[in-house]
Amino acid sequence: MRIAIIGAGAAGVSSAYELAAAGHQVTVFERRGSVAAEGSFGHGGALLPALALPWTAPAFPGPSAGASWLWQWQRWRAARNKHAAEAQDRLLLLARFSLNRLQQLRRHLQLDHERAEGQLVLLRHEKDLKAAQAGLARLERLGLPHRELSPADCLRLEPGLNPEMALHAGIALPGAEVGNCRQFCHLLRLEAQRLGARFRFHNTVLSLSAGSPWTLTHQHTPGDEQLGWTASARDSINEDGDTLPTPRGPQEERFDAVVLCAGSGALPLLREQGLKAPWRLVQTQSITAPLRHLEAHPELGPAAGLVDQQRQVSISRIGQRVRVSQHARWQIEAGGLKQPEMKALHQTLNDWFPGAMQAGQVQRWLGLHAVLPDGLPLLGSSGRSGLWLNLGQQSLAHSGWTLACGSAAMLARLINGDKDPAGTAPPLQDPPDIHGLDFARLA
Repeated sequence: MRIAIIGAGAAGVSSAYELAAAGHQVTVFERRGSVAAEGSFGHGGALLPALALPWTAPAFPGPSAGASWLWQWQRWRAARNKHAAEAQDRLLLLARFSLNRLQQLRRHLQLDHERAEGQLVLLRHEKDLKAAQAGLARLERLGLPHRELSPADCLRLEPGLNPEMALHAGIALPGAEVGNCRQFCHLLRLEAQRLGARFRFHNTVLSLSAGSPWTLTHQHTPGDEQLGWTASARDSINEDGDTLPTPRGPQEERFDAVVLCAGSGALPLLREQGLKAPWRLVQTQSITAPLRHLEAHPELGPAAGLVDQQRQVSISRIGQRVRVSQHARWQIEAGGLKQPEMKALHQTLNDWFPGAMQAGQVQRWLGLHAVLPDGLPLLGSSGRSGLWLNLGQQSLAHSGWTLACGSAAMLARLINGDKDPAGTAPPLQDPPDIHGLDFARLA
């Protein structure tokens, strides 16, 4: 089939690889000049099969500063739906499968994306540990590895931690990873291109017309780097896409199927098809800087990934850099980076790893994401023949990269009629029930 993919973040690039490997003719349309230029650019970089749902389950949804009363009510109702616990369990299974798929691709394709293994949840107070007990019980029931640690254990696992900081306990998630999502997307994009996928950068999809085939109207939008919310990526290097000349003005192309992976950019295209959902836009902010290297302190900075549970801030080692990311907050107003939140990121890093980063080389980033009240992705058929969804993987407390590879693999199975497509990608290892992971629920 001729398949169009809209969006070249982690979800779009992973979908392009899986579908091209299955033998489809894939064209990816991306409004920016590179892959992973918006929501996948500078998030915390965590690949967390346990996600964050278990940690917040007892208090979910909780009060939400900046969220409307309608949204809070929708979250409250979603959390108390009789199928909510089952859906969250299915999401955790998808996350575990997704990390396994990423590791399988990494080995098969020999990808190097500055990864480090392990994630440590830091619990400052006894009440934080008590609040996590329900989540730990869920991890135990689903067979997701974890260990409860004493403060001394935490220091042995992360020798660079500040020993003077008050720490009640920690929870180690050995199945987790951190890494450079943007680098992963660049590497997987090259593999997709080797399989015949075409990437059309600086191409904004204006409209979709249903039919057999679908008609996609797009327009070349060179240099429009103000799109999206990646403040530090506006000077990102543009990449070669098509080798063919790009005509001016709106252009029409026809495809047998369309896959929406454009995050918040997909919302107007869904509305055009009469598909609505109670989306809410949230923001993620991060800072990234090189780690300092001191002979007297060779273990300065994190070894892998950490989460300050009380502040909902993650700290990740990305190669020779450190990244500090605030879990998604409600978009209160449009605009640039928020200084109070930036100050909180610096303070959290200084609490746990004082003097670890080179403060004069800080890269600041702001990303915008669309989420639904139940925190679940949109994955599967849209209900319109030939229009598929791979959206909403970013939640209030985890990055969409966690779900990207598994979602793409499962979507390829759905498109290929509930069977593993014969192709050049490595076969899926222990894939879960495909219909149990279909999260499409638009009407």
